[in-house]
Amino acid sequence: MLIYNVTTKIEASLAQQWLLWMQTEHIPAVMATGCFTDYKMVRLLDLDESEGPTYATQYTAAERGDYEDYLQRYAVDLRDAAFKRWGNSFISFRSLMEVIA
Repeated sequence: MLIYNVTTKIEASLAQQWLLWMQTEHIPAVMATGCFTDYKMVRLLDLDESEGPTYATQYTAAERGDYEDYLQRYAVDLRDAAFKRWGNSFISFRSLMEVIA
């Protein structure tokens, strides 16, 4: 099992709107691809939030092929939609993790 982690810092003035968009539009679109079985969204604590809060969205993939399918077929369009909507008001980095226990 794998976790595809997307960590995002969003400008403070847009944080509530972005969070609503994530929960009502972006995450449902990612899950609708069928590449992930579950997700969690968390807020990182004990960070400097003077420029805005930081969130991590973790999508669970049953196997690497599901993750690769997501990257090849869906990721570019979904990322483009985020940039069209939010421009340079956020920064994200992505990581892939293997569940050990």
